Amino acid sequence: MDRKKELKQLYKETAIEAGIFQIKNTKNQKIFIGSTRNLKTLNGVKFMLDMDGYKNKELQKEWLVYGKDSFEFEVLEILKKKETAYFNEKEELQKLEEKWLDHLQPYGESGYHPRK
Repeated sequence: MDRKKELKQLYKETAIEAGIFQIKNTKNQKIFIGSTRNLKTLNGVKFMLDMDGYKNKELQKEWLVYGKDSFEFEVLEILKKKETAYFNEKEELQKLEEKWLDHLQPYGESGYHPRK
């Protein structure tokens, strides 16, 4: 019982990290870039894909066609929180995501994002 309490406390003390992630289809090399305010929720993304409920319909379709073993998840960057009076995590995360979208260009044949 002590071990269970210990693990629960450790979980509570673990810092919540926001960041950018990539889902890569290893069959056709297409990628999806996403952001989250809690990187621990990536298992939730996998669950939504498994349950046919993910917001990106093209990625969802290929997840069902190729199967989950054909996809890799990778954290691309963790948001560095600034110790300033004003820090808007949501805005900073959007900027970071835009940076990665510009860098990797996951559009058309290369990814699951619609062209801008």
